[in-house]
Amino acid sequence: MSTSAYLRLIGLAAIWGASFLFMRVAAPVLGAVPTAFFRVILAGLGLFVLLLVLSVKLDFRGKFKQVLLLGVINSGLPALMYTLAALVLPAGYSAIFNATTPLMGTLIGALFFAERMTLNKGLGVFLGLFGVAVLTRTGPLAFSLELLWGALACLLATTCYGFAGFLARRWLDQQGGLDSRLSAFGSMLGASLFLLPLFAWTLWQQPPASWGGLNVWLSLLGLGLLCTALAYVLYFQLLSDIGPLKSMAVTFLIPPFGVFWGVLLLDEPLSWAYLYGGALILLALYLVLKPAVAADHPRAA
Repeated sequence: MSTSAYLRLIGLAAIWGASFLFMRVAAPVLGAVPTAFFRVILAGLGLFVLLLVLSVKLDFRGKFKQVLLLGVINSGLPALMYTLAALVLPAGYSAIFNATTPLMGTLIGALFFAERMTLNKGLGVFLGLFGVAVLTRTGPLAFSLELLWGALACLLATTCYGFAGFLARRWLDQQGGLDSRLSAFGSMLGASLFLLPLFAWTLWQQPPASWGGLNVWLSLLGLGLLCTALAYVLYFQLLSDIGPLKSMAVTFLIPPFGVFWGVLLLDEPLSWAYLYGGALILLALYLVLKPAVAADHPRAA
């Protein structure tokens, strides 16, 4: 792998790791639903501009409804779950929980899509969930019901990613597949349509006490344009340059960056539990990804 590919891989992990920092800044001020909505709508606008600049034809090949529904599962629900978690969890927690995505995909594949569960994969899933338990019980935050709900929200998001990986193969990869840039844009469109009524209802029932300042809106721009729209472009470039197997390495790099940004910019506390729980999850990822299913893409919040 070339030096430029290594740099792009590390850069992508740093960008995706920063998404948890941005959510942690914006969500407590604006609320979970507005933060999630602005994230997907800004990402959709950014991707739409990209499609125009690259002259990509808006031809969904009869798969428009499937793309919209996939957007709800792959983008809308996870965005909402992670912003809910950001109300109570440090950025480092969410970043480490996000690394369970391949584990949940393995479990979902075995339970619902007739995928073979090997001994390595089964052990990996067990170790990963045990790592989550270690982090929630011994991390820098005292164990509480709020902490538990935040962790469950993250795991629900990774479960959605796991389902989305299989559904994308079933719905979009047939008949020559669909341009990845077009499917990414359609996904954000579906997520925006899903979150729009929730956003309107939130504004009607309980609008934010404050719309925040410059830091909040810069965080939203970073979340939507940098960590979502641009990150998709970088990731698919990596897939093309080094292949899906090596691109999977980004999954291992996101948690350290998530913890690093939180400690550096939000003064979040460090804890040995990050090392213990994170190491268990990374070992679990190694066991699950060692046989590497090429079509399963790593996800970020």
